Amino acid sequence: MGFPSAPSSFNAFGSCLTFLVLVLLVHPYIASSALLLGLKHQHHRQHNRRPFLQANQSSCALFMGTWVRDNTYPLYQFSDCPFIDAEFNCQMYGRPDTDYLKYRWKPTNCELPRFNGLEFLLRMRGKTVMFVGDSLGRNQWESLICMISGAVPRSPTQMIRGDPLSTLKFLEYGVVISFYRAPYLVDIEAVEGKRVLRLGDISGNGNAWKGVDMLSFDTGHWWSHKGSLQGWDYIEMDGTLYQDMDRLFAFEKGLRTWARWVDTNVDRTRTRVFFQSTSPTHYKLFWEKALIWVTEIGSPSEWSAGTVATTKNCYGETAPMSGMTYPGAYPDQMRVVEEVMSQMSSPVYLLDITLLSEMRKDGHPSIYSGDLSPAQRANPDRSADCSHWCLPGLPDTWNELFYTALFF
Repeated sequence: MGFPSAPSSFNAFGSCLTFLVLVLLVHPYIASSALLLGLKHQHHRQHNRRPFLQANQSSCALFMGTWVRDNTYPLYQFSDCPFIDAEFNCQMYGRPDTDYLKYRWKPTNCELPRFNGLEFLLRMRGKTVMFVGDSLGRNQWESLICMISGAVPRSPTQMIRGDPLSTLKFLEYGVVISFYRAPYLVDIEAVEGKRVLRLGDISGNGNAWKGVDMLSFDTGHWWSHKGSLQGWDYIEMDGTLYQDMDRLFAFEKGLRTWARWVDTNVDRTRTRVFFQSTSPTHYKLFWEKALIWVTEIGSPSEWSAGTVATTKNCYGETAPMSGMTYPGAYPDQMRVVEEVMSQMSSPVYLLDITLLSEMRKDGHPSIYSGDLSPAQRANPDRSADCSHWCLPGLPDTWNELFYTALFF
């Protein structure tokens, strides 16, 4: 079985795929790109300083600021929104505290306009919005539809859930808000029973994104998954299959494919494009008696069973962290994002939620997720979800920033 739409050299390779799988003749790969080396050098030079993307310059530094208590929050109640998935519905599944709901983001030199769901619908009448990416994109999509429906509770809606596409339509306004699941953005294809991540191909996913009025992309966490959490069996690049490669290098190659697709296929006079920065996790581990922060998503025991012991995570956290600098090394994935976006012919808007989200270690579902069994909830060191976010919660702020960027 060959690969559709592949280069001729890869078609020839594909005809021998079964044999190659049997003898495991698949290349190991170690990235040696100048970009990757440059990023590693930057990591040591700029430990606490966040780069500033030129495309986002404005009179207000939206993404620098502090969290302030505001008792008028949250903007909606979980009981009033039927669209929240169990894994994000912390109050429904027993979270006892509510202070984490009472904070709003205060940029350093301005105030964010308060989100108005009716105004959103009126301004977007007859238009489409699509979030594309992984479960953090779904987190944000569900937040937005809850924020809007809370403002127009009697307005009829139509929900269609599917995979990869789920859609909610506000029928009176003709506004369609969708989520398209594509954790890597680039395509994954099933070949001879194996999942092949194609770093240079995005046409399969991209066809579903054409003609949308507002596109918001995210990707990041799935590129680091290993073991049973890994979403592919082989990586294909330039006609060759690999069992693995440097994950940051693979992320960069995939993101450049996405950037080329945007530059080539999106009519920027009609469509606005956003990219959401890395959403941080809050897992704290001991590794050979050295304390480190982990940026991957998933269970720590998945990465190195028997050698990594979880000692602290988001469980029991009830208040934001303070400070205005990134508490640790700025994520290398974000340096790749900024490098790739700076080279696009029409740079997209970077919704830079990394710092403000890093401060919110209190905002994760922890053990209050509908996806956890009672036994898992009894073992927060191993089971707490410190990568997704409660709804209502932090993603509502992401959408307040999205709303501000769209209309102000």
